[in-house]
Amino acid sequence: MADMEQVDTEQAGAKRGWADRWDAFEVTRTAGRIEAFAKAHGGAEAQVAYLGERGARIVLVGADGAWGDLVARTPERARKAVEQSGITVHDDFDGEYAAKVATGRYEWSRMAGIQVGGPSNT
Repeated sequence: MADMEQVDTEQAGAKRGWADRWDAFEVTRTAGRIEAFAKAHGGAEAQVAYLGERGARIVLVGADGAWGDLVARTPERARKAVEQSGITVHDDFDGEYAAKVATGRYEWSRMAGIQVGGPSNT
C-alpha cells in the first residue's frame, strides 16, 4: 500500500510541475505580446479586467492612442504578464487612462451600430 501512495504522490507532483511550466510559458508568451504592442506604439499602459470563468482581459493603450487587448486564462497570469512586461498598470479604465484612447470613424460607427446606420454587429 505504501508503494502505491508513493507512486500517486509522484504522479501528482509531475502533473503539478507540468502545470507550473505551462503557467510560466503562458505568462512569458503574453508578456512578449504586450512588449511587442508597447514597442510598436511608443510605449503602453494596461488595465486587467476580470472576465469570470473565461479569465482576465488585458486592455492595452499605446502612447499613440492605439488600443488592443489580450485574454489570459486567469487573472493571476494576466497580472504576472503585465508585471513581467514592465508597463504601467491601472486599477480602472477611466479618467486620464481612458482619455488616451484614440477612436476613429470606424470605432464610432461600430459603437453606434445599427442605430445610426453603422455596420451591424453580426
